Amino acid sequence: MRLPAPRITACTIGAALLLLTGCSSEKDGEDLQTIEPATAAMSPAGATPAGSVQNIGRSIDGLAVDPLTHTTALLTDNGSKLFTLDVTRPGGDAPREIPLDGVASQVTFAPEGRLLLPMNGRVQIVDVKPGGGSSSVPVDGDARSAIFLDDGALAVGLSSGKVQILDPNGGVSRTISGLASVDALALTNGELSALDRKQTALAGIDVGDGSLGLALRAGEGATQLATDKFGRILVTDTTGGELLVFTTDPLLMRQRYPVADAPYAVTYDEQAELAWVTLTAANRVIGYDLSTGIPVEKVRYDTVRQPNSVAVDGGTLLVGSATGDGLQRIPVDVK
Repeated sequence: MRLPAPRITACTIGAALLLLTGCSSEKDGEDLQTIEPATAAMSPAGATPAGSVQNIGRSIDGLAVDPLTHTTALLTDNGSKLFTLDVTRPGGDAPREIPLDGVASQVTFAPEGRLLLPMNGRVQIVDVKPGGGSSSVPVDGDARSAIFLDDGALAVGLSSGKVQILDPNGGVSRTISGLASVDALALTNGELSALDRKQTALAGIDVGDGSLGLALRAGEGATQLATDKFGRILVTDTTGGELLVFTTDPLLMRQRYPVADAPYAVTYDEQAELAWVTLTAANRVIGYDLSTGIPVEKVRYDTVRQPNSVAVDGGTLLVGSATGDGLQRIPVDVK
């Protein structure tokens, strides 16, 4: 079947994309029209994965790589266990388990070799540097996402649709409401944005004013986001089968491009300058060049079954299997 022609949006046109603007106190998340959040498509039995695969013995629910320490963090067992391993030693020592204070919804790396693990009632912060420890910051709700701001404050997204801003001492300085859920956060050029899966929307957060900014529709069922060095926010629309590209200040959708087979996990490779997107309905990962103003496929690889997570470290692409088929390492060589 022939794919439809690429759809490129240079600016947001039409009221259908506009969800809301204005003060966060105008509407609570419980009053909003929502959809059932999209999830990764079930994967079929796949072909032989590219590169090499390390048997982890567990399903991988989340994957993050720290370029400072070359540490890979694996969230497993439905978010209840965390393991780390050295990216530079494939097939070497067994992953090291780090105790968790609860069940984490995701795992992300922050500056200075710190892991952020949002949980119900807290965000656990793990320092993976030698001699580093672990601590927890309490939050008022079920934390789904977390990110450090430029001033050292911690922004936490809650399942209730609120964003809490915590000062470096852990005190809540602002609470911003108005979304249905805050499933992922992005910081680009000092601007904070939130992905709301229940509204399949991307919204700007005005931390200074403590208010919700412009929000735009993000396809038919957005699931994951990543940022790149150019200040773009890359969003996968799993239900609608698209890769969406946004910029902020003001929030605009710049590109939307059809991607078959249920695009899900997404990351950006600064070395190869590619956006990597996994296709869970086909057990593949595709690298897109975004430099021309329209995504251009440069390379694709077969992956482990159920490639629900992806990350990159230097010239190595990492793909995690959510069905226990292991951690895949693919050397990237794109001309």
